[in-house]
Amino acid sequence: MSHKRATKRKAFIAAGGVAAIGAAALILPNAMASQTESKDAAPKTLAASDASDLASQLQELLGDAFAGAYYDSGEQQLVINVIDGLEIDGDDNNVIIQAQSAGAEVREVDNSWSELQEGAATLKEQASVPGTAWAIDPRTNQLQVTADSTVTGENWDTIETAVKSLGSGMATIKKSAGTFKTFLEGGDAIFGGGARCSAGFNVVNAEGAPAFLTAGHCGVAEAEWSEEEGGAPIATVDAATATFPGAGDFALVNYNDPATQAASTVDLGNGQTVDINAAGEAAVGLQVFRMGSTTGLADGQVTGLEATVNYPEGTVTGLIQTNVCAEPGDSGGSLFTEDGQAIGLTSGGSGDCTVGGETFFQPVTTALAAVGATLGDAGAGAGEEAAGGAAAGAGEEADGGAAAGAGEEADGGAVAGAGEEEAAAAGAGEEEGAAAAGAGEEGDAGAVAGAGDAAGQEQEQGIGDQGVDEQGVEQ
Repeated sequence: MSHKRATKRKAFIAAGGVAAIGAAALILPNAMASQTESKDAAPKTLAASDASDLASQLQELLGDAFAGAYYDSGEQQLVINVIDGLEIDGDDNNVIIQAQSAGAEVREVDNSWSELQEGAATLKEQASVPGTAWAIDPRTNQLQVTADSTVTGENWDTIETAVKSLGSGMATIKKSAGTFKTFLEGGDAIFGGGARCSAGFNVVNAEGAPAFLTAGHCGVAEAEWSEEEGGAPIATVDAATATFPGAGDFALVNYNDPATQAASTVDLGNGQTVDINAAGEAAVGLQVFRMGSTTGLADGQVTGLEATVNYPEGTVTGLIQTNVCAEPGDSGGSLFTEDGQAIGLTSGGSGDCTVGGETFFQPVTTALAAVGATLGDAGAGAGEEAAGGAAAGAGEEADGGAAAGAGEEADGGAVAGAGEEEAAAAGAGEEEGAAAAGAGEEGDAGAVAGAGDAAGQEQEQGIGDQGVDEQGVEQ
């Protein structure tokens, strides 16, 4: 298997202004907040990922009063929807006062989160027509229903009837110019037979061995995957985890060599990487970036949650809806934030990166829980030999696994460890010039760091300074 030597230039990206643990602390001191304090409390400026963390906490705190949340990227504020006129615990809406004191803007709406979920269940029963999709949009406090260009005649009538049956103000329907499809294609990146997909995130499986996540429709299409077309397989799908269609679109793929260096990074191309430090929840309005083997790096916003998509192959539930573009071959690729949170895996959608469209992603948190895996580095332990003779950096360890060293890269964008810069001790005890895990050395060629290099694309895209082309189209 061929190797290439390259110097990794780390893509530096801005971290959130408020730490997630700090966001959690915002709520607790305000248990006795007064009505006056609530009125005087202005919404806080929050980074998008911190707003997502705070929204999750407030959802639990508000209970039945919660009706969704979204991030206002222009104002950099979290907006929490609550049911209009609902009394909470007979305590003069003290919980809502806490939400305001925690820094959120509170907005009263008509439809509760549970009512919107029930509406989605009704649509699934009555309107599961191929070429349709729906998701909860907290900004409109409605279900947004989309029908692609194949939905006509009786099928269109079925959708309209189902939407009307929900009652006024519960759902809206719109047409999409494209067709809903999964983004799998014959081509390059990770290959299985005649299929091409993209790897999502490297993980550690339940047995502590290296693996990666990809789309479930890739996992059910082919059992073995290689990093070169026609090449020897480097990883095998865990058939028990491959889910598609149904309650998600994800699969765990185990590296065949347990000593594979599997870095917790996403490869952006041209020697740039982003460290993935945690799995995060999507929030409407959250800015996200997608990496895929066909179109490379693209960005946009989350536009809907708990999406249901009726693909030709069947119905998939529990997805994230975005306006980030994608094309065939991008399936399984990584969706993440600028501060290194793993958000999703590319499933499918309509349109392309010329006209835009709706795109759907499998939430990473759900996939990790289902397959029993965790984010983090995995691979050859201290003193073990990595493929090609490079030692794995005796004594090094980074975020739950032995890393092969700073800036290592293998062929096809495969990263040979996540011991870059401050994340590792640069191989304590190694002699200068030794065949160890130093910056720029080649490591195991089997580790896929994310979505793979974009085929034929010249990219110099830093995601922290708006260096990515504006490919996401606002809907």
